[in-house]
Parts: sequence; structure tokens; C-alpha cells
Amino acid sequence: MSTTRQLVAYASVGAVATAAHYVVLIGLVEGAGWRAVPATLCGYVAGGVIAYILNRRHVFASERPHSETTWRFALVAFVGFCVTYVLMSLFVDRWGAPYLPAQVVTTVAAMFATFALNRRWTFG
Repeated sequence: MSTTRQLVAYASVGAVATAAHYVVLIGLVEGAGWRAVPATLCGYVAGGVIAYILNRRHVFASERPHSETTWRFALVAFVGFCVTYVLMSLFVDRWGAPYLPAQVVTTVAAMFATFALNRRWTFG
């Protein structure tokens, strides 16, 4: 699969994983009365599991064993989390940008960074 096609598939998987994250988050907060932070962590894990399964199977078609790819995927997800933290801190806290446009830019930047790492290191 070409890099462009893989990137589009990766973004599509990310959209599905993000949707799952928000379904769990909203369901736990609104439906079960959970506080937002524990609910979003559950959503993050749910989205991460979905992203791992779909990326392994449909985006990268990896032959590496799960014992190798799962911890690598988790580490790359942490890198994406750190990229998000740094960029949002700069855009919003330091430069006073509105948070939603800043989040869009940050999400795209994190997506490219994690795609490259997952393609070469996690599943490659």
C-alpha cells in the first residue's frame, strides 16, 4: 500500500477510535454519573484498543507478534500525547490562540508524527 493511502487509512482509523473515545466518555459521564477525568481515561483506552487492532490489521498489515507491537504502539501513543501537550500549551497558554483551532492543528501534527513512528517502528 502506498504511503498516501496508508496515511488516509490511518486517519480514518483515528476518526473511528476518536468516536469510540467520545462515546465511552459521554456515556460514562452522562449515563453513569462518572467524573470526566476517569471517564475520559476509559475512553482513551477504548479508542487506543480500537486503533491498535484496526491499524495492525488494515493499515499496516503487520506480521510482527502482538508481544512486540503492543508495547511499541503504547509508547508511540504516549509520544502523541506529549506532542499534543506541548503544542496545546504553546498555542493556547503561551500564544493565546483559541483552543479549538489549536486542537485541530495539534491533532494533525500528532497524527503525522504517530503515523511515521507506527509505520516504521511499531508495525514495520
